Amino acid sequence: MTTTSDGTDSRVLLRINGGEWDVVLDNRVTLLDALREQLGITGTKKGCDHGQCGACTVLLDGRRIYSCLTLAVAVQNRDVVTIEGVAASDGTLHPLQQAFLDHDGFQCGYCTPGQICSAIGALAEADKGWPSHVTGDVEAGVSSAAELDAGEVRERLSGNLCRCGAYVGIVDAVLDAARRSG
Repeated sequence: MTTTSDGTDSRVLLRINGGEWDVVLDNRVTLLDALREQLGITGTKKGCDHGQCGACTVLLDGRRIYSCLTLAVAVQNRDVVTIEGVAASDGTLHPLQQAFLDHDGFQCGYCTPGQICSAIGALAEADKGWPSHVTGDVEAGVSSAAELDAGEVRERLSGNLCRCGAYVGIVDAVLDAARRSG
């Protein structure tokens, strides 16, 4: 990263969905605004812009983050995956995308990109054995994502709100994808 002479901007290399962007950004710009306004990657949605709704969730090095709370200059040389990057290069949907379709896991769809990215991260966390707040034995963790129940899925996705009321479909979709992967 190179900071410009007046100290307000930096030249950074962003790796997003397998591509690279060499850009000059205001040091204060969030990853969400860089994605949408400067790079034209608009699948990630701006909801509350305060880290409370999860609509802006993306994956950073495989872990879910709120892009509205992350400075773009802080993710230089790290791998960012947005909803545009979760499907296979041949266009085959990610298993969670397909499950959302199969279980009607969205209504207006505004929250869906963040929900899917969050679910991908949540299932990866479960596969690593990470417990959630509702895990019965926190020290033992969970054995795999395939073993999650509806309560675990609800807790793990509680940082993503859906104001349309599609929660039942979302939970069913995540459980289905978890079981198919396990």
